Amino acid sequence: MGSWQRRSHRAGDLLARAAEVDGLAGKYSDFADAVLRERMGDFHEVFRRGGAPAKAQTLEALAAVREAARRCLGLNPFVEQLAGALALHENCLAEMATGEGKTLTAGLAGVLAGWLGRPCHVLTVNDYLVERDAAGLKSLYEFCGLRVAPVTAAMTPADRQKAYRADVVYVTSKELLADFLRDRLRLGELHNPERWMIRLVINPSRPPEGALVLRGLHTAIVDEADSVLIDEAVTPLIIAAARSNEGLKQAVELASKLSARLKREEDYTVDRRYGDVELTPVGMERVRLEGEVLPPFWRGQARREELIRQALVARELFHLGKQYVLEGVKVVIVDEFTGRTMANRSWREGLHQAIEAKEEIPLSDPTETLARMSFQRFFRLFPKLSGMTGTAWEAAGEFWQVYHLPVVRIPTHRPCQRVHRPDRVFVTEAEKWAAVAEEITQVQKLGRPVLVGTRSVQNSEMLSHQLFAAGLEHRVLNAKRFVEEAGIIARAGERGGVTIATNMAGRGTDIRLGPGVAGLGGLHVIATERHESERVDRQLFGRAGRQGDPGSAQAFVCVEDELLLRNLPAPHRKAVRATLRANAPGADLLARSAWKQSQRAAQRRAFKQRVGVLRQDTWLDEALSFAGMK
Repeated sequence: MGSWQRRSHRAGDLLARAAEVDGLAGKYSDFADAVLRERMGDFHEVFRRGGAPAKAQTLEALAAVREAARRCLGLNPFVEQLAGALALHENCLAEMATGEGKTLTAGLAGVLAGWLGRPCHVLTVNDYLVERDAAGLKSLYEFCGLRVAPVTAAMTPADRQKAYRADVVYVTSKELLADFLRDRLRLGELHNPERWMIRLVINPSRPPEGALVLRGLHTAIVDEADSVLIDEAVTPLIIAAARSNEGLKQAVELASKLSARLKREEDYTVDRRYGDVELTPVGMERVRLEGEVLPPFWRGQARREELIRQALVARELFHLGKQYVLEGVKVVIVDEFTGRTMANRSWREGLHQAIEAKEEIPLSDPTETLARMSFQRFFRLFPKLSGMTGTAWEAAGEFWQVYHLPVVRIPTHRPCQRVHRPDRVFVTEAEKWAAVAEEITQVQKLGRPVLVGTRSVQNSEMLSHQLFAAGLEHRVLNAKRFVEEAGIIARAGERGGVTIATNMAGRGTDIRLGPGVAGLGGLHVIATERHESERVDRQLFGRAGRQGDPGSAQAFVCVEDELLLRNLPAPHRKAVRATLRANAPGADLLARSAWKQSQRAAQRRAFKQRVGVLRQDTWLDEALSFAGMK
């Protein structure tokens, strides 16, 4: 069914209907503003009532909204953007390349959804884009008779409640799910419909919804849907409260000191592929002998070994500048997929305190879980779900299996001119980074702008020091400098500019080429590692060649990259290293095969993890429904 829903003819059908909408533009262009507003009011009423009349007038309505966008925003939507808006309105996931105008596309679909009279949430990846898009499209929504509002992390509950009463709300997925869970906590047992009705009958003067922030869930339009619905889907959002536990803090500090004396391979082994640490028999015996220093509660074998393993995981698998950064004496988590910091969030089950002990900073209070839900389960609650992204086709089957979202590929408005150069492969990291610096220097001398993508804050800072030493001016965008994100990315296309960015790479902000840059060859994108998912590679490369601009992209990889260390067996890595050192025939072919094998292994493992979460969510739905607690 999913294959049928995303068949190639569907995109052709959407484009044909979008061309029909484009042809209707002349009908509304002669209307005075007052007449067009009145017509918008008529469409509003038709869509609010729904049914066959609303479906029959969809193209007419979209043509009117198109004319409103031209008048209010000075933007004339392309046929491809109209096709994307139709795809969103029909609960599809539209794959639209970077720079193809997804913000306006979401705005067109948001108007149609807002007219339904049900809650409509447009979800994007950060608070900056939430505020920018809501403010940028406000005049369009108001012309169409709708109210739009942003919801950001800094807002108070009262301000949030007021904003959620708008017809269309721009918000991040994390803020929306957090508000949903907080509302569930406020409701308590009243989230059961029967209890809700009984409460209203007993005391109709005190409606239980008065304290709620949200007014319900109905329509969600998800920007950067691959990141939100796939990459982040397995991480549950947890509402927790801090609980003082001095005994645990003391035990964590002692365990951290004890773990520092253990020897890798002799006392414990590290499985980087699955992110786990196992004690050897020798290590278990050593922990037993030295564990007498632990508080009595933690001296039992199971608790003692769990505590030591947690300390070893913090030491071996969580690194400063990769998984987290320090802000003063506070550990701040870095989102693995976006490169952004996640303020006021912590790892659970003592891991956060174990990392603090490793960094020798004051330990925070552990937290107690009050409510939790995975994004997979949350987004399946929406009766009307759609999304957009530049990279969805590789996960089309999963989008259908999990969310019943068919992927539709919308063609670019102009042919893509981006040139993909073959990967450059090295044996060691030192060789790779030297080559990257040399490539940046050579391309910058031509006057072309360069965008360099790194996987971690640590690597971005290291490359920055290398370029400073070479006297090359550049800008750095990472989790430590996220406040300047939009400004840095907006200037990344200037002549001779060099920008180093972690995974975030300014998603949602266009890189426009400066004067004369197109004639020099456009933006050159360098990936300093391949990622676990090919989609993330495509996201970075997609920054070049926007809307038919010239551009190029190339990856620099080495045998010591994290992708191979975690996903390629040691004998295979040894063979690749030896073949490259000897410059043997077929070395490049073997190297390319190794990276493809590693990516496939990582993607299979991530998919299995997401399927496991899906099964757990399905079991919870069935179990809680049976127990009358859903």
